[in-house]
Amino acid sequence: MRLAERHIRREAVLGAVEVCLMRCGMCGSLLTPAVTDLPFKVRETAIVILRGLPVLQCPNCPEYQIEDQVFARVEALLADVATTAELEVIRYAA
Repeated sequence: MRLAERHIRREAVLGAVEVCLMRCGMCGSLLTPAVTDLPFKVRETAIVILRGLPVLQCPNCPEYQIEDQVFARVEALLADVATTAELEVIRYAA
């Protein structure tokens, strides 16, 4: 299934707010906003756990997606990880 088929856009007349609905790439269900903790392997021997990360989660399977603006912040947080730590836990704050 192509990304264009999974991505459904609807204009909402709520103060010029655009509602963007995404479909799961695995099962086709609508993804819903959720907050979760995710691990990221940043080096061969280092893992960072981001707590309270906003994602779009599928209610029917384990698939999730991270929105672009959230992922940009994730990349910035991971770039600042201490080089000596093997395990670090960072709270995501929008």
